[in-house]
Amino acid sequence: MVEQILRDPRQKASYTSMEAGTKEEYLKELEIAKPFRARTAERVLEQLSLLHFGFPGGQVDRYEHSLQTATRAFRDGQDEEIIVAALLHDLGDRLAPDNHPEVAAAVVKPYVSWQTHWVVLQHGLFQGYYYFHHYGKNRNERDKFRGHPAYQTCVDFCAKYDQVSNDPNFDTMPLSAFIPMIQRVFSREPWGAITKAPVESERAVA
Repeated sequence: MVEQILRDPRQKASYTSMEAGTKEEYLKELEIAKPFRARTAERVLEQLSLLHFGFPGGQVDRYEHSLQTATRAFRDGQDEEIIVAALLHDLGDRLAPDNHPEVAAAVVKPYVSWQTHWVVLQHGLFQGYYYFHHYGKNRNERDKFRGHPAYQTCVDFCAKYDQVSNDPNFDTMPLSAFIPMIQRVFSREPWGAITKAPVESERAVA
């Protein structure tokens, strides 16, 4: 479908600079893009599979680590959104190893609560509690966010799901168990009400 649109000149806008585009063209583009947007979950899964070839050196690869993290969240009774966040929290590792939380957080942001987005965004810093001191850094750097409404959620996410998920003998659930959850989360209306922080929490979310 996407390939057909790319080849069909009738499905292309006429403008060569964005300021020259008409309202009709922009509305038409939105309509044409609907099938592409509907396949967001599929593309996310494709990127997840690439973690087989990411960040080396651990007992398990980042793909297995991601499945383990999601499995632990599922078995702990977490809601679907947190389970999906656990599965995708390291999605950016291969492309952006030095700021991978920002990549994963940007991917999920239009579809999840502001608290869940914040946990994904900050999990790298919070994970530092377990190893920053070995590099001569402050392992308690996360404490600058103490008092944030999602602080404890991020602490628990790292302690119970993320930092322990490097076990080659762990009974990991298959990806197929999580695919329906991913599809449901990414089929939500982007930028819905759950993504908005309450006014009184906006400063804390930053």
